[in-house]
Amino acid sequence: MKKLILSTLVLGLANLFAQPAFKFASESYDFGEVPEGPQAIYSFEFTNVGNEPLVISHAQASCGCTVPEWSKDTIKPGGKGFVKAIYNTAGRMGQFNKSITITYNNTAEPSKTLFIRGTVVKPEEKPVYTKEQLDASPILVLDKTAYSFGKVERGQKVTQKFTVKNAGKGVLKISEFNSVCNCITSELSKPELKAGQSATLKITYNPTGSNDVTDVLTIKSNDITKEPAKITLKAVVVETLNKKTILNEGGSSVPFGK
Repeated sequence: MKKLILSTLVLGLANLFAQPAFKFASESYDFGEVPEGPQAIYSFEFTNVGNEPLVISHAQASCGCTVPEWSKDTIKPGGKGFVKAIYNTAGRMGQFNKSITITYNNTAEPSKTLFIRGTVVKPEEKPVYTKEQLDASPILVLDKTAYSFGKVERGQKVTQKFTVKNAGKGVLKISEFNSVCNCITSELSKPELKAGQSATLKITYNPTGSNDVTDVLTIKSNDITKEPAKITLKAVVVETLNKKTILNEGGSSVPFGK
């Protein structure tokens, strides 16, 4: 009888720990500014880091303006898949913040939620420039267009420095820094850059949300040769970076022997 109970217990524990599991490269995405009209599309890539095949049974968006698509095949352990978010910007000026809830075959955590956000703006009529104007334009160049901060405690502010260079001929003037989340602040060491000059851009990031988050900083300038520059920031938001131990578990220290 004891052997039967033990076998049942072992089998139950095996079933509990034998689960598929998502590991997304990012669980939120910031489109930044997108023109009204075209669809805003982003594909959340994931890996099955569990020890059982993963099957997505359904994905539901928080509104009819967002259509989800997802991997219909069974994803083996170690295999990769996607959940695509398609947001219809037509007639939807202003900020948006939407979610997609995924249902899959994990009994311990049967659903997962992903987030998209951005700002729909009026499409600008692009002016036509002459070759002479383009040749005389300043050109904004960043030393890097993305940075991952790794794990960040909720409410913690982190900083990173970037180099902005004027690789063109005219004087480069930065007119605006924008982020949809309002969680990014910027400080440029020089307001204007002559041809060949560089400046340091200090970015302070206070990521919100949970787990893997992504936010975008848009930099507008008088560089007419291309679209506004963007910097993508990533972080994994956790409650605390302190590991729990026997000594501090429960929020108080435990004295050694009395």
